Amino acid sequence: MVVNGHVENGKIVLDEETPLAEGLKVRIELLTTDSTEVAESSEIPTLYERMKGFIGSVEGLPTDLAINHDHYLHGQQKRQ
Repeated sequence: MVVNGHVENGKIVLDEETPLAEGLKVRIELLTTDSTEVAESSEIPTLYERMKGFIGSVEGLPTDLAINHDHYLHGQQKRQ
């Protein structure tokens, strides 16, 4: 079944009244036409891109922190 609609105030509005069952799974396919442009959403930055300003900024941490973080945070036995 194909149901047409449009975006109005940031919400999807169906062009025709269509009875849809509660909980029905749907798939939305964005279409572009000559008169309507779909806004290109910028890609979500990776964790590295978001945190790269902090990399190397903390001094004095143990050299084995990556392996033994549970030891330093929770007091568990060291792995190495």
